Amino acid sequence: MIKNLKYILTLSFLVSLFSFNANAQIKKGDLVDGISAVVGNEIILESDILEQQNYAAQQGAAKTDKCEFMDGILGNKLLIYKAKKDTLIQDRTSAIKEGAIDKYNQIVSQFPSERAMLDAYKFRTSYEMKNAIEKMDIDGYYYQQKYGLITEKVGITPNEVTDFYNAYKFQLPQVKDEVVLSKIAMYPKLTEAHKDELINKLKKIKQDILAGESFENKARIYSEDPGSAANGGLYTNINRGKMVKIFEATALNLQEGEISDPIESEFGFHIIQLVKKSGKLYDARHILLKAEPNAEEIAAAKAEMEKIKEDIKSGKMTFKEAAYKYSDDKNTKFNAGIIAAQDGSDRLEKIGLNANIAYQLAGLNKGDLSDVFVDDVNQRKMVTLMKVNDIIPQHALDLATDFERIKGFALEKKKGEALEKWVKENLPDTFISINNRYKDCHFNTDWNKAAIIK
Repeated sequence: MIKNLKYILTLSFLVSLFSFNANAQIKKGDLVDGISAVVGNEIILESDILEQQNYAAQQGAAKTDKCEFMDGILGNKLLIYKAKKDTLIQDRTSAIKEGAIDKYNQIVSQFPSERAMLDAYKFRTSYEMKNAIEKMDIDGYYYQQKYGLITEKVGITPNEVTDFYNAYKFQLPQVKDEVVLSKIAMYPKLTEAHKDELINKLKKIKQDILAGESFENKARIYSEDPGSAANGGLYTNINRGKMVKIFEATALNLQEGEISDPIESEFGFHIIQLVKKSGKLYDARHILLKAEPNAEEIAAAKAEMEKIKEDIKSGKMTFKEAAYKYSDDKNTKFNAGIIAAQDGSDRLEKIGLNANIAYQLAGLNKGDLSDVFVDDVNQRKMVTLMKVNDIIPQHALDLATDFERIKGFALEKKKGEALEKWVKENLPDTFISINNRYKDCHFNTDWNKAAIIK
């Protein structure tokens, strides 16, 4: 692809999950065993580069040259180093560290035990892994902030897009088969009897806790929240406004140690215990029972959706009107039901559709409605109806039909050039040390000229 785009790298692939002592004193010119480079006071470990090589190879990359990975990582570390010294960038380190705890708890919930998770990720202690997550997220924040400042004034004209296309059209990727889809999705409604069953179960759990049993143990046994169950239902250092309104309002109206009556949120039914409240932060435990619909409730929702489908087919309402009126999918209901792609367009690659949706769309033509079907969205069942708005066959990118997509490539190239210029301008006043094993690398940026080679 285009050479300058290599600077636009996803930071999550550039930061190792191996922790190290970030406060170690690095003297000018010193290289510690295992350290491949130092940019300012930012360290690049040999394991960082090896992990990127391995990841690229697993993704089927034809070329996995260590020098190329080192080139990209050096550029990223320079941005991070300068960003941390930039007074225009807000220091959000404390908030990021709090978020890292939530991420850690979410990962724990996917394993049978904390020890199993630590073994899988090759960490000795929870402290090491939390420290690694914190560092990855902090670096990611500073990288994105500095990159934004460097490229915020970079724009592109239609003529520049045309010139870019004429110069690089044979290097641009082909567009795979795509579709434009709309959907209406509804959560099946629980019957009052089913709600009462969940509420009574939570009341019994609360009675057991008040009688002396541990809230933490009950949460581990009964809670269906994957983010906190393994941690005894505990969330710590919760910023006000972070949780859904009913959860937060209930928690903050409790006294420390007090347990709420069952409440209903969009996730299901909870009981909540306020553990600690300090300023704008609070700790709380909860036990969640998901509002998982039964077969009868799903059948009722499917019947309602079939009626909506018939109204659309008969012209009583448009798909757009039906999506706005009936859909529970907040991401699409205000946009005529149209599903947005990751790049912000409305074109979805067929090959990227999940298996259930791909199956439902098989054989449909432009303008067709799917059958009513059940889909899992964020671990909740939704009854769904889809419409095929357009089908775009595989083709080479063309200005007439793909201008916005080509514009995106052209803009990224121009931003890459701005970033490359910034890197070269900031090399002279930045301490850089690179291990001698990389002395023969031919970097895009002349790091070796600026660096101390040891």
